[in-house]
Amino acid sequence: MVTVLTAVMIFGVLVVTALLVTRLSGKGPDLPETITLPDGTTATNFTQGSDWYAIVTTDDQILIYDRLTGKLRQTVTLD
Repeated sequence: MVTVLTAVMIFGVLVVTALLVTRLSGKGPDLPETITLPDGTTATNFTQGSDWYAIVTTDDQILIYDRLTGKLRQTVTLD
């Protein structure tokens, strides 16, 4: 019984390791190659959606860009 439990535990560790390797070795997110920010702004954070990406700047603005064209869609000023 102890031998069977040991074999099952070893098999479980191998399965978990294999799943971690296959899931974590995949391609990462599709990031834009270059981002052109307005003059005088510095980026602090980056996030993305399915067809947009956003940059948070040091002057409390969120710049939302179109993923396909790279053009600025919207600017949100934070209070």
